[in-house]
Amino acid sequence: MKAAYFYDPSDIRVEEVSVPQAAADELVIRMKASAICGTDLRIYKFGHFKIPAGTRRVLGHEIAGEVVQVGAQVKHFRPGMRVALPPNVGCGSCAMCRKGYTQLCPTYEAFGISYDGGFQEYIRVPGNAIQRGNVVPIPDGISWEEAAMVEPFSCAYHSYKALNIRPGDSVVVIGAGPIGACHVLMSRLAGASRVMVADVQDNRLAEMKALGADVVINTATTDLREAVLAETDGEGASVVITACSVPEVQALAMEIAATHGRINLFGGMPKGKEIVPLNTNLIHYKELTVLGTTGSSINDYCESMALVAAGRLSLLPLATARFTIDDINNAFRYALSGEGMKALVVEG
Repeated sequence: MKAAYFYDPSDIRVEEVSVPQAAADELVIRMKASAICGTDLRIYKFGHFKIPAGTRRVLGHEIAGEVVQVGAQVKHFRPGMRVALPPNVGCGSCAMCRKGYTQLCPTYEAFGISYDGGFQEYIRVPGNAIQRGNVVPIPDGISWEEAAMVEPFSCAYHSYKALNIRPGDSVVVIGAGPIGACHVLMSRLAGASRVMVADVQDNRLAEMKALGADVVINTATTDLREAVLAETDGEGASVVITACSVPEVQALAMEIAATHGRINLFGGMPKGKEIVPLNTNLIHYKELTVLGTTGSSINDYCESMALVAAGRLSLLPLATARFTIDDINNAFRYALSGEGMKALVVEG
């Protein structure tokens, strides 16, 4: 089979390797669709602490595929089943795992990071991933591509639950990438009365408008604070989501939030830029709620899959380019360019 191995930053090689064989407690699935995520791009550029030097790894953690091998001890799965893989596999025994927050497990494993991921024709699913619920059946009516994109949407869904977005809220999403698009879709579904998106790329802002954003703001030419105040009759936004990794944006979020506003510092900061000066008087005097979310739990993932299956929203508009495994390097170049939304690796 073909597998795209990451060796070092900017070094991914497509190689021919043997098809994995399922042990007694394992599955093997045939990859049908696997999307490139911002985490994949960061690994591609900078590496990852869970991929030691000298180790090769198949990236890709937004995965949908068909079960082709079932280990003798594995129950509830059979060849031919359509499944998706929530990526973060918890230890199963720590405080966070016991509460269901496997993405916050301090010793988590993950497809595409510590396990070989989706940019290969066949994927071995370890027994502990099966036992901890990281294999989710895909309901009828959801395409392979849409199922693969449930993972990033589930991260926005996890954010929505923490922010408690309600009908009538005004929402500002800063960052018009694929994850910003997921926040737009979720905010609309939650009943937000006004969804505003800020970015510096007109092409991506146009994508946000097509997905249902009421207002788009190019911050290269327009002052974001003035624009948000103008759109909210001087009150500021009920909810602000920083869907990008820019320190200044986190500080600005405090300024454009309304009194009693809720802010999610969704985008993590690059190494060396984690310390961000904030005007804490704004938090104090406006009684702001400032929080963070990261990833999603398996429960978030399953609930997100159910929303898509029910037809409450469509993720397919996010898929703007498709590539084969052989063309993986072009797929990464496209994803890095910011030209479109999601790049998907698809196999028949």
